[in-house]
Amino acid sequence: MASKLQSGGRLRPVDLARGHGLSTQAVRNYEEAGILPAAERTQHGYRTYTALHARALRAFLALVPGHGHGTAASIMRAVNRDAVDEAFRIIDESHAQLLDDRRTLQAVENALRDLDPAAAEEKGPGAVPAAGGVFIGPLARRLGIRPATLRKWERAGLVLPRRDPVTGYRLYDETAERDARLTHQLRRGGYLLGQIAPLIAQVRAAGGLEPLEGALRDWHARLSARARAMLKGAAELEAYLRDRTDDPGTTSEGSSA
Repeated sequence: MASKLQSGGRLRPVDLARGHGLSTQAVRNYEEAGILPAAERTQHGYRTYTALHARALRAFLALVPGHGHGTAASIMRAVNRDAVDEAFRIIDESHAQLLDDRRTLQAVENALRDLDPAAAEEKGPGAVPAAGGVFIGPLARRLGIRPATLRKWERAGLVLPRRDPVTGYRLYDETAERDARLTHQLRRGGYLLGQIAPLIAQVRAAGGLEPLEGALRDWHARLSARARAMLKGAAELEAYLRDRTDDPGTTSEGSSA
């Protein structure tokens, strides 16, 4: 396969697939999804690929670890229809999300450091701030999740709202909102509800940062790995963009029959 790529020769789907540990059907699926440029066809209708397709596939597979499959696919589709600025916008949003995750992690760490065991004992498990708390809809909007998600966390014992005596609606005091925020961020960090439950229990017991140290270290590592993967993905995408520019036959429509 390497000699074919270096000489600019034509590649079969199986050639492209073997070079990346994929099935031929996966390669076809990527083309149909717009992740790869449209392939040319032989007179008998068989697909043929080029070194440019191999470069596109490398770029996509390099983008996935840092941006996720859906975002990487959107980036490649935008590039392949010559909407490069749209691809850059998607990349910018993904980087912004990573930065937001870093800020959120810092906020979680700060919140845990600020836990005051004495204050927690004084307020008690059912204490409510003077403002009375917040209902499920506004809290869900603050977190960017659905109310059903908060109800699911409640069933798992992760968030314990009380009931408003007048309306009977769920009311989240400052402790319940804190637990919801911690649960939300740990879920974004890749943790399952069953893994989060003992951490929330420790926080409620005013155990401070120590019970979460392992989880937070892992979260830091995940963010660093994602940042590095983004760098690798950017390098492969730049190489693909350069090859597209150098290829006079590249069009946004392709030549698939």
